[in-house]
Amino acid sequence: MDIIGIIPARYASTRFPGKPLVDIAGKTMIQRVVEQCKKSSALKKVIVATDDDRIFDHVKGLGHEVYMTSSEHKNGTERCHEALKLDGGNYDFVINIQGDEPFIDPEQIALLSSVLNRKTEIATLIKNIDDLEDLQNPNVIKALKADSGLALYFSRSPIPHMRNIPTEDWMKSHQHYKHIGIYAYRVDILAKLVTLSPTPLELAESLEQLRWIENGYRIRTAITPIETIGIDAPDDLEKALKEMQL
Repeated sequence: MDIIGIIPARYASTRFPGKPLVDIAGKTMIQRVVEQCKKSSALKKVIVATDDDRIFDHVKGLGHEVYMTSSEHKNGTERCHEALKLDGGNYDFVINIQGDEPFIDPEQIALLSSVLNRKTEIATLIKNIDDLEDLQNPNVIKALKADSGLALYFSRSPIPHMRNIPTEDWMKSHQHYKHIGIYAYRVDILAKLVTLSPTPLELAESLEQLRWIENGYRIRTAITPIETIGIDAPDDLEKALKEMQL
């Protein structure tokens, strides 16, 4: 099974402009993401896909592979697809690693890779929610899965809603999961995903993966015990630096 890791990285960000190049204890964010990905033996190759000359030059200067992609892409999935075509290599799967996950654990990449087979269309990671604040936070995406491991739904709201149970007891009454935003796409499926139009559920929740579910694609989940630290805003960077000190 040949897998390429692609890291979409945009300079423009509403909440944190230029974050791929922000310094994190002596290394840029994008440098840390690439280095963590390259520790994974599951990936045959790791490349960065960007639409900005500053990121391109920086990654190239570090000796890593990077492709310049269109600034018109609406999401990382589209950027991954173009980068795959530019690379021209022959792969079975693409793993999309977020460019704002400087502490992605190679074990998470290995876990995701372990559930891939010829029948897998899309795969992603989920993690147990053990904090009520996370369960109620709309910025923490919740996932609902079947016993088979296939994703049933993703939401910004707590799912399932625990009827007739006090909110403070929800954690005791059901195992809730949050979504970890790393995706694996079978190459032929990726080519189909980028042709899909936005769907009602996607627009309602602002979650791209709902577009795939609404169109009948199956998303396999794997449960990781490892927490991730995504950097969406400057405040997240401060938290990450504290975590590093710990």
